[in-house]
Amino acid sequence: MGLMQQTPAAPFGLGTSTLLFSLVGFGILSYVVYLAVVRPIYNVFFHPLSKYPGPKSWAASRIPYVLSSTGGHLQYKLLELHCKYGDVVRIAPNELSYVRPDAWKQVMGHRKHGESENGKERVNYTSFADSIIGADRHEHAQGRRVLSHAFSAKRMLEQEPLIKKYIDLFFERLPVVSEGCSKPVDIVRWYNYTTFDIIGDLTFGESFHCLESKTMHPWVRLIFASVRDGNLLSNLRAYYSNIDSFMYRFFPSAVKHKMQHEEMLRQKLKQREAMGSSRPDFYDSMTRKDKNGFGFTPIQIERNSDLLVGAGSETTATVLSFSTYLLCKHPEIQAKAAKEVRELFKSEDEITMTQVQQSHYLLAVLNEAMRLWPAAPAELPRQTPPEGSMVCGEFIPGDTILLVAQYPSNHYPGNWVKPEEFIPERWLKDADPIYDADKKEAFNPFNHGGRDCIGKNLAYSEMRMILARMLYNYDMELDEQSKNWAEGMLAYTLWDKPPMFVHLKPRKVEA
Repeated sequence: MGLMQQTPAAPFGLGTSTLLFSLVGFGILSYVVYLAVVRPIYNVFFHPLSKYPGPKSWAASRIPYVLSSTGGHLQYKLLELHCKYGDVVRIAPNELSYVRPDAWKQVMGHRKHGESENGKERVNYTSFADSIIGADRHEHAQGRRVLSHAFSAKRMLEQEPLIKKYIDLFFERLPVVSEGCSKPVDIVRWYNYTTFDIIGDLTFGESFHCLESKTMHPWVRLIFASVRDGNLLSNLRAYYSNIDSFMYRFFPSAVKHKMQHEEMLRQKLKQREAMGSSRPDFYDSMTRKDKNGFGFTPIQIERNSDLLVGAGSETTATVLSFSTYLLCKHPEIQAKAAKEVRELFKSEDEITMTQVQQSHYLLAVLNEAMRLWPAAPAELPRQTPPEGSMVCGEFIPGDTILLVAQYPSNHYPGNWVKPEEFIPERWLKDADPIYDADKKEAFNPFNHGGRDCIGKNLAYSEMRMILARMLYNYDMELDEQSKNWAEGMLAYTLWDKPPMFVHLKPRKVEA
């Protein structure tokens, strides 16, 4: 008889299925040990960034960074870390944070002689690829040339009647909602109504009708609702780049909000297209071609319109809100700013886009408010090119995330004299010599270099016109419930601003 074939026995006397489960278990355990022990040890002691100072827990894992960011207090934590460790801090295994003034140019600026720039952090900016904020260097330059017409000095003067219409309506509404100035007004809400109506008309040829209806347009509500979710998504993408599809699959409300937002955007653009090219607005500029024949595609018009609405509204309202808060907290500064405005202008009609440029102290107030409470406080990450990059005299390995955050940069004691105090005078030409020590190149409220905010001149004009008319008409005082409005305020990329109630007292006009 021939020998019968026998199935080889599993080693150590284990059955095949038991062995399989043992191997899977061992693999899982090994991976857990790698994540919990091996990788953190490598990150802390052997990673190319291990020489940079910072807390060991943040160097070991990105979890502390994510918890701080999603908790809304990253801007405060970054300042704390820089005050402890210096002007360059390692804030995650592959991330560095800078508060050095020269870092703005070297991290955010364009490079010369054909050097690769530190591009936008790739994981989170892919969704912005069809807008100028996420475009590469060449496409950004082309897109900026197309949009530059919309923000030229000539076009801004053509837009002034449109902007003034909504500012006028804002000041018509204030006595009504305050019941003849007898009740405090949630000024944050009304600043948002005004800036969203202005940007809506400039982008789509029609406002959001917030001032008329005294309520937020559904699309505006969607924008506010998505800010915190967007912050969470941006942090999770560092671990799983396809997290968006996961979120949309298991959180149908996110899909619904996204679809609603995009549908309203398309409807707005369709309505604007039907108006033709007779209005001096952003859409008119976006449909033109530059001298080289470059023009936006329909999807680029859509994405840039979406960007302009978000960037040109909430941030402006934020600066106005913090400026008002700080003026109320410092009555002597409010009185000085009001005196300048009331002496410069004999009537509200004189407060125009051109004439308001004379209000130098008012500009100093806005700049100091933006220093203390920047509209975008923490996260504007860049990423070194694959070949690496020289930053502040040191070679930084390729694909390193670099952060130059406004809040810690604007509060860092190494950059400013009395950094926590509200001192508009530091921005005046005849400032006390003590403020010569301020490193004002650290102040970049509209970003820096070739990618700075294209609408900054429009934003400054809009803010100066609104705040000048507030000071021309009213003496302002915080209601008791808003006395500490800004203290400990959380931020999820943008500030999560609660209502701020302000008493508006009509100015006393001397006979």
